[in-house]
Amino acid sequence: MHLTFDWSGALRRSRVRTDVFGEEQAESRRTWKRFPYGDRIYRYGGTALQSNWSRLHRGDREPYPSAEGLDALLQANPALAPSVPAPDLVVPVLEDAWRAYHAGDFADAVDRGLAAGPVGLVVSARAAAVYASHLEENEARRVAILRDVVESCSALVQLAPNWASAWYVYGLALGRFSQNISVVRALAQGLGGKVRESLQKAIDLEPGHADAHVGLGVYHAEVIDKVGAMMAAFSYGARREAVTEHFEAARALHPQSPVVLAEYARSTALAFGGLDQGRAHQIFGEAAACQPADALERLDVEWALGETE
Repeated sequence: MHLTFDWSGALRRSRVRTDVFGEEQAESRRTWKRFPYGDRIYRYGGTALQSNWSRLHRGDREPYPSAEGLDALLQANPALAPSVPAPDLVVPVLEDAWRAYHAGDFADAVDRGLAAGPVGLVVSARAAAVYASHLEENEARRVAILRDVVESCSALVQLAPNWASAWYVYGLALGRFSQNISVVRALAQGLGGKVRESLQKAIDLEPGHADAHVGLGVYHAEVIDKVGAMMAAFSYGARREAVTEHFEAARALHPQSPVVLAEYARSTALAFGGLDQGRAHQIFGEAAACQPADALERLDVEWALGETE
């Protein structure tokens, strides 16, 4: 399953084909599992998407799809311009891709994002990463999906080096891929540094990026859990204090987010172990009490509920 068209060609020509997905890739996505908590709970049809956008995107500060926003993105990342259709064509496609993402129609979100060309890869990659991490039960397929997202986003950040969301989703994909091939193996391959650098770049470009702070908090916690606090600090710059710092920053930016809180709880347990199990359980309880606004938040609320039973 590939998320991209001809990315190597895109890098050479700054142009991506937006007319064909490829039958093999589309067929693979038709077998993806459905979101398990209802078909119509998190639908944002018509103007509802725009009116709820600030709540839905408080974590990443991604601008609402619009001609003005697209123009600003292309001015900041001119290599994208030759690959982007006219705004009146691409904006509705992006809106529908995000509607599908928030509703939990992850395969549809991937396809619709790809139809928009490289400016749709952020939503496509997020949808694929969420699906793989939360719903795909087959390990080989999960790793294959995440590997493809990593490769796609690696190309995207070269085309769009000033797009915070591109760097974030690259770091997210690298982190999820590393978790699934084993963190120790990923560190040996140098992926840990790429995770940290990508997420920090997202924060440098968008200081209010709560989701990138979450990713960095998870990074520090995962490394500490796998190699121990002393080696983590000495070899990888991972510290327990950084786990708390990044998650507190994320919580300040996005209060009452079940995504922030569930990952905070898990990372506290990983980084502090038996030293702070009570704190981890408390934060899972806070996550479980949140009101989810979309499919990802619902998945994390259900995760937190399972941890507090």
